[in-house]
Amino acid sequence: MVRPNRSAKGGQAMSEKPGNQTPNTPDVSETELRNMKVDELRQEAREEHISGASGLRKEELVKEVAKARQDGGDRGRDDAGSDGEDGEDLGAGPDGGKIRYGDDSSKSLKYSQEITSTEEEPEREGRSLATTHHEVIRQWAEERGGVPATVDGTEHGDHLGVLRIDFRDKDTNLREVSWEEWFKTFDERRLNFIYQEQRTDGSQSNFFRLENPDREDA
Repeated sequence: MVRPNRSAKGGQAMSEKPGNQTPNTPDVSETELRNMKVDELRQEAREEHISGASGLRKEELVKEVAKARQDGGDRGRDDAGSDGEDGEDLGAGPDGGKIRYGDDSSKSLKYSQEITSTEEEPEREGRSLATTHHEVIRQWAEERGGVPATVDGTEHGDHLGVLRIDFRDKDTNLREVSWEEWFKTFDERRLNFIYQEQRTDGSQSNFFRLENPDREDA
């Protein structure tokens, strides 16, 4: 009589066993995370405020998301502004994240992919993107360690001067401001945020540019 292959059966049962198979994160199922697509993992990473999510590979995303969930999702929030300390969504802004057009809109704006939601992804690596969505911009900046800033000495009375994102490099002419101040000025000047998530080689890109369709100073 041929005995059943218990080891094979046991192996199958093990692979189908529900729950977490990764003891390092007992309350989080990495197995479940590995079944997700990379784009879905990147979105999860953004929601957990994980820095550099767009440049991480799938296994790295799995580990980082699992750890962030295990830690209660506190990663990356220490550097958030006072209006986003608890991961509060800043929303789309007055134009619903849509691009603002004018008589002097640049060609680069016209050929950029419009992003109106935090769930949207670039059509391809290296794609030029454009948005006015407040939360999209904040998440993009914070993933790269950036903070809202203005160029010192360019203020107009009580109004902010030229807007920038400060990546904590050696540019001493930048002064950090709150996201509330930054977006107030951004919307008053009808600016667009043109940017990249990744370079054509797949590495993370810090490229961005602020543009006014009426060609006023950013």
